[in-house]
Amino acid sequence: MVIFQLERTAPLPLAEAWRRLTEWRRHGEVVPLTRVTVVTPPPHGEGTVIVARSGLGPLSFDDRMEVTEWHPPAGDGPGRCRLVKRGRVVLGWAEIEVRPDPGGLTRVVWREEIGVRFLPSPFDPLLRTAGRRMFGRAVDGLLRGA
Repeated sequence: MVIFQLERTAPLPLAEAWRRLTEWRRHGEVVPLTRVTVVTPPPHGEGTVIVARSGLGPLSFDDRMEVTEWHPPAGDGPGRCRLVKRGRVVLGWAEIEVRPDPGGLTRVVWREEIGVRFLPSPFDPLLRTAGRRMFGRAVDGLLRGA
């Protein structure tokens, strides 16, 4: 298991940054070779189950996640969400936090603990680097609205 953290500053109001980061289906648009499905019906919040299917053909796998904490921003207060990975291949958790930054900006903090079942620990540095790059691009794309 590896842990990493990404931080971004976005020229968006808190509520809009939160909306973009927690619009789960859009994650599939910014993560290569991935399709995201929300399994549970709206409204989305604690208990929501999300499945990200990644890969090509027989080399695909499901990353099943459940939202275990859901605290949207209220007014100028921060927002925080935690997802626990419950799949057979990908393990760990992710936390998404938005909070006000000076000048009307929003500070985004994305923390992730990720592991791949049966991947030995000598691969941890590669997994950390790949995770930071992939999730960094995803966060940037989601915040841009791309």
